[in-house]
Amino acid sequence: MPLVGHGRFEYSSIPSRKGYSWPQGQHLAVYIAVNLEHFDFGSGMGAKLAPSGEPDVLNFSWREYGNRVGAWRMLDVLKDTGFPVSLLVNSEVYNHCPELPAAYVKQLRRHGKSCEIVGHGCSNAEKQSDMHEDKEREWILNATETLKQHAGVTPKGWLGPWISESHVTPDLLQEAGYTYCLDWCHDDQPVWMRTRSGGKLLAMPYSQEINDIPAVVARHESHKAFADMIIDQFDEMLMQASEDCPLVLGIALHPYIVGQPFRLRQLRRALQHVSNCAESAHVVHQQVDPAERAVPQKKVWVTTAGEIADYISQLPAGTVPGS
Repeated sequence: MPLVGHGRFEYSSIPSRKGYSWPQGQHLAVYIAVNLEHFDFGSGMGAKLAPSGEPDVLNFSWREYGNRVGAWRMLDVLKDTGFPVSLLVNSEVYNHCPELPAAYVKQLRRHGKSCEIVGHGCSNAEKQSDMHEDKEREWILNATETLKQHAGVTPKGWLGPWISESHVTPDLLQEAGYTYCLDWCHDDQPVWMRTRSGGKLLAMPYSQEINDIPAVVARHESHKAFADMIIDQFDEMLMQASEDCPLVLGIALHPYIVGQPFRLRQLRRALQHVSNCAESAHVVHQQVDPAERAVPQKKVWVTTAGEIADYISQLPAGTVPGS
């Protein structure tokens, strides 16, 4: 009996694909995804630092630290290291602390960096995989409308809370006007997915490895280990990327985790490494001996997920899998 498939895209090995490059011949696109989230007090879902009862004061307040302190400290680091941001926003954040996403947009743009608003559901106390289609459609539209009203822009990208989808989520997103989503972590390049209307939705790489929730909360990696993971992932992907095989590295961050001071110091180290490599004319990496060798022409595009999606949408049909 054949296995049940999703029907969204076909298998495609990365060596077999048509070649293309990022703007100006760049090889590796890097974007930072900062998750701004809000939670129910006393019920609903939420990452946990330690076991607790209900109402869960311990874990609610740990997560709230991200909105009150951690995200603001992260903003300073992002400005210092020169990164634009894809800001993944629960719409309830605009009811709870609207000054926070507004500060990201205003301050990053003041520093000449873009700040893209990405849809991230209403809150992270719930997940859409549990919803019937009509409720999910309304939930997506309500979250989208709140972002439009407060941010003044229509979001193009979406990440489901808890990376959750129903069987029709890509269809509902495409029908609501979204052009890409971050839920599928199956590739290092963007891939077009089919939707029921005959349209397409772009699956943008969003790492579940270079992501502080799986790394720190689930696997209990240390703060230094997580920073080393970012550096090693960047260095290795930069070696793998080429002029006709561009790759995407997404770095997924949550302020209540990496916004803690001891983790933030290590995040600064990792982002400074990426920033220094992006600005240099060549990249230095370690050999086994371990002598250093300069690798010329390895170019880095520090960008946002939305800018990557915009570029992909302009490529000729047949270039990107599913197009």
